[in-house]
Amino acid sequence: MALWRTLSIPPDLILSFLFLHIAVTTAVAIRVRTIIHNPSPVTLPVFREAPAFRNGDSCGWNKSDLIHIAMTLDENYIRGTMAAVLSMLQHSNCPENLSFHFLCAHSDVELVSSIQSTFPYLNSKIYRFNSNRVRGKISKSIRQALDQPLNYARIYLADILPADVKRILYLDSDLVVVDDVGKLWEVDMKDKVLAAPEYCHANFTVYFNDAFWSDPELSRTFQGRKPCYFNTGVMVMDVDKWRKGGYTKKVEQWMAFQKKKRIYQLGSLPPFLLVLAGNIKQVDHRWNQHGLGGDNFEGKCRHLHPGPISLLHWSGKGKPWLRLDSRKPCEVDHLWAPYDLYRSSRHLLEE
Repeated sequence: MALWRTLSIPPDLILSFLFLHIAVTTAVAIRVRTIIHNPSPVTLPVFREAPAFRNGDSCGWNKSDLIHIAMTLDENYIRGTMAAVLSMLQHSNCPENLSFHFLCAHSDVELVSSIQSTFPYLNSKIYRFNSNRVRGKISKSIRQALDQPLNYARIYLADILPADVKRILYLDSDLVVVDDVGKLWEVDMKDKVLAAPEYCHANFTVYFNDAFWSDPELSRTFQGRKPCYFNTGVMVMDVDKWRKGGYTKKVEQWMAFQKKKRIYQLGSLPPFLLVLAGNIKQVDHRWNQHGLGGDNFEGKCRHLHPGPISLLHWSGKGKPWLRLDSRKPCEVDHLWAPYDLYRSSRHLLEE
């Protein structure tokens, strides 16, 4: 049986896979900050130009109608970023209202050029994340990729983004959206600073070690809360509340504590949990079908969880583009492949 027949994905989304390369004429200004050239340490892939997408008749054109999305821009994950952006544009009811904010660790004109040439109509800005912000604050984790400074950039969004950006949707690069991202953007956050899917069935204790739970004072950190695991790769942030509440400082304090006494193993996630677990706005699980990259050690194949799906997330060691290139893909990787804009040697020969 075909994989998509086993999933709760609407038929129109499946059909959109087949018509990925149909272009629609539109024009929207490119807003990219001027940066200084610093060559990439690796040769960037070459990508096909994405189709242009235009708003439907019901879309507004005011500044308040913009949907602000933050993502990191990294040489090793650029292929994933391209696929993620394409998936959002393709499934959005108002694609011209998507405003992308890309954070990169180096002033690299090649990365910027790659985004511009692949998405010539994209509404986007580029920001340089100063790695010195986290120098001396990062503790070694179980996987090297989790220790990169850019992995911690999400903590500083409120400091980096312009003051007129009141809300931001932060997304990892190893995902695709198969629904209108505007539905996630419009979540009613009530009085919460963060909104994300929570997973209260997960064993929360595994995210911290025995040194944490055996310490009488530390173990009272979650007193008065019902902490649940949430994945920081998909979250809506009230930027104003984050700034006013001093949440960057709160997260940094736990990072500093970790340097003195090791209480967790997983990169930037645990300090977020320590500060916010049990005090966020719950979002439907359909908005983060995570863990498709397997665990953090072997990245073995995993199956989809039952239920409707709006976002597929390859968190974990295994990335779909790497498994597809190795010709050892997992079944779920074929759901990512239609959004891959990588111009392989095969495509060059065909052209």
